[in-house]
Order: sequence, then C-alpha cells, then structure tokens
Amino acid sequence: MDFFDQRTASALATILLFVAVGAFIYGARRILIVFLLAIFFAYLLEPLVSRFEGWVRVSRGSRGLAILEVYVIFCVAIALAFLLVGPHIVGQARNLAGALPALFQNVSSGQIALQIGSKRGWSDATQLRLQQFLVGHRDLILHWVGTAGARVAEFAQNAIWFALIPILAVFFLKDGRRFIDKLLEMIERRRQRRFLTDLTDDLSEMLAHYIRMQLILAGLSLTAYIGVLSALRMPYGAAVGAIAGVLEFIPVVGPLVGAIAILGVAFLTNYHHLLVVALFLGAWRIVQDYVTTPRLIGQRLQLHPLAVIFAVLVGGEIGGVIGVYLSIPVAATLRIVWRRWQRIQASDQPNVKAA
Repeated sequence: MDFFDQRTASALATILLFVAVGAFIYGARRILIVFLLAIFFAYLLEPLVSRFEGWVRVSRGSRGLAILEVYVIFCVAIALAFLLVGPHIVGQARNLAGALPALFQNVSSGQIALQIGSKRGWSDATQLRLQQFLVGHRDLILHWVGTAGARVAEFAQNAIWFALIPILAVFFLKDGRRFIDKLLEMIERRRQRRFLTDLTDDLSEMLAHYIRMQLILAGLSLTAYIGVLSALRMPYGAAVGAIAGVLEFIPVVGPLVGAIAILGVAFLTNYHHLLVVALFLGAWRIVQDYVTTPRLIGQRLQLHPLAVIFAVLVGGEIGGVIGVYLSIPVAATLRIVWRRWQRIQASDQPNVKAA
C-alpha cells in the first residue's frame, strides 16, 4: 500500500512551497522592504514625472529626461530647506543628544523630582514620594532607555539601505508600467486579464493618493511643531519638533510617539509651560484627525476606524514600524481586491440565470 498518493503529494508540495516562500520573505525582508519603499517613492514622484514628460519642452516625450528633471528639482528643494532650517535643527539635535544621558540619570536617581518640585513649589512630601517612586522603578526606567537606544542604533545601522530607495525608484518610474503590462499579457483568459487590469489601476490610484496625503500631513505637522515649539521657546523645540513631524508619516503610532517625545523632553528639561505644550498637542491632534485628514484623504480608502486600528496593531505586531506603516495600504488593498471580485461575480450572475 502506498503511503503517499498523488493528491497527498500535491498537498505536501504546496505546503512546502508556502513554507519556502515564507522563509524567503523572512530572510530577505530588508531587501523587500527597501524595494517596497522604492515603489512608494516612485508613486510619490509619478505625477510630477508625467507632467514634465507631457508639458515641459525640454523633456517632452522623453521619460528619462523627465525623471532627471524631477530628481534635480527634488534635490534642490531639499538643499534649500536644509540651508534655511537645517543648521538650527541639527545644532539642537546635537545638544539634545549630549544632554540626554544626564537627563536620564536625573530621572533614574530621582533628582529630577527635587529639581522640578523646588521650582514649581511642590511640598517636601510630594517631592520625596516622587523621588522614591523613580528610585524604586530605576531598573524599569533603565530598561526602557536601553531598549530605545538599541532600536535607534539598529535603525542607524540599516540607514545605508535607505540610500538605495531613490536609485531603485528610477527603474520603477521608467519601466514600472511596462513591466505590469508584460505581466498582464502573459494571462490568456480575457476575464482574468480584465480583473487584474482594473485591480492594478485601483491599487495604483490608492497607493499614490495615500502616500502623497501622508507626506502632506507630515509636512503640516513638521511646520506646526517647529513653529509653535520655537515660538514657545521650549528647550530643543526645533529638534524634537522635527522628529515628531517626521514620525507623523507613520499612521496612528507615529503621532503618539511624537507627542510623547515632545512632552518627555519638556518634562526632563523642566520647561515651565508644559501645560501649554500639552494643550497645543491636543488641539493639533483634533485638527489633524477631524479636519485635515478627512479633507485630504476623505473616503478614498473607505476603511472603518476600527479596521484601521486593528490593521495598525496587527502590522506592528508582525513587522514593527514598517508593519505599522504598511498596515493601512495592505488593508485597503484587501478591500479593493474583495470589491473587484464581488463585481466580477455579480457580472457573471445574469449569464448563469440565462443559462
């Protein structure tokens, strides 16, 4: 008697194939993430490249020249922004990095309770209780600081991979559409080809809109944080505001981490207007979540807030920060696939009834 018939062998081969693909994805996750971010960057520049290709006289009809022109403008814009505000932010960031060890030492030793309490008029009993609480949780505080430092160091080590993103994006901008068309031509059935063509068009529109809107939201927060915190003369306000603005690019989690960073620095430096900073952060969050985001993103993604929260939590559990960022596009992609499949099934219903 045979232990493995043809059906069992086929099932085992399928399982092994999925396991091999999963192992490959896990092993090459850094490279795949870089390629995915390069695709996102290409979607970000695609509208400008198309306009330069069709309108600008020098590059009209030449996609390669249009890409070159867009990259030159992009680099000039970054250089101008860095020249205007870069030195101030970099200087504050350097000072903050040098001051953080002493600030965390004050927290772990409980001395910050005496420093803040004496300036704010706290009673001796309150200062003593807070100091005892910090000293009692010294190991936990040091563990949090060590974990955060390790993640920052890991990000710095992998930063070299991000230099490949604009280089890879050039190839996606130049030949991405042609590559998709070649793949679609390999599909022989007309019905499947039509389904995949409509699906790729929907996905391209969704991803381009999502990435551009996230960039605009991050830019607005970056400007607001740096401007307001600098006007309030908060210590290291420009540096921590720039960090919080960049984190705004990550949905849900980014704004929360940015707000914690701003309040944490304000608390550690014994900033007198901590309540004003907290009120500003709360007001800005309301503006972003209930005014700006609905107007910019609107109903394009068509995801319920509960679905967004669930997707972000699952993405963070699976892929960390990158998983959080990719969670919403993946959820929107699943919705688009499901809706397109429903339309195909609905279009087949009259044929079935007629038969």
